[in-house]
Amino acid sequence: MVNKEKVSLEEAVADIPDGAVIHIGGFGGVGIPVDLCDALYRQGARNLTVINNGVASGKVGLAALIGGGRVRKIICSYPRTPDPEVFEKKYRAGEIELELVPQGTLAERIRAAGAGIGAFYTPTSVGTPLADGKEVRVLQGREMVLEHPLYADFALVKAEKADRWGNLTYNKSARNFGPIMCMAAKTSIVQVREIVALGALDPEAIVTPSIFVDRIVNVPYPTKET
Repeated sequence: MVNKEKVSLEEAVADIPDGAVIHIGGFGGVGIPVDLCDALYRQGARNLTVINNGVASGKVGLAALIGGGRVRKIICSYPRTPDPEVFEKKYRAGEIELELVPQGTLAERIRAAGAGIGAFYTPTSVGTPLADGKEVRVLQGREMVLEHPLYADFALVKAEKADRWGNLTYNKSARNFGPIMCMAAKTSIVQVREIVALGALDPEAIVTPSIFVDRIVNVPYPTKET
């Protein structure tokens, strides 16, 4: 019987090693798997590379990982969240590396990893420092920059509902980067508000099919960034 449900958050993240590359879902304060991030903080993994849209606000979740010195590098598009105090202190002290990626390019680099695309060209960032050191070609009369996929060892994602096979639905815009991150990681770990019986999810409403999900853990009252 296929059952991807884990007993606890701790079990779900237990094997994430030092030095892992991790996709973490979320956009602003929406769809962030705070509880999985907090479990990873308690687990103790260090020297992590995190791929996320931003750098987190408050003191919990990704902010706790950054503040605790667990993150070596962050790849994101928006390092100015409503309350980026934790990240700013680390960055100004030279204790964390930042790779800035335009948001559309970030999404496409993650999607490319899941879709098996070796690289792609985009006009975004042409003529800016973000294009320094990258191949530039003229295609269709426009200069374009070569970008490469963003693979990850693990993805931490938040969804609304799942069945025991790992089929997922999301709460509106909380899906954001979740579906493509599940596709792009070797192991995807998802916290969900509710685990339902097989057949309870309308197949037409399933956004992430089970083939892209490895572990689920039930978190009926998820923590929010504070």
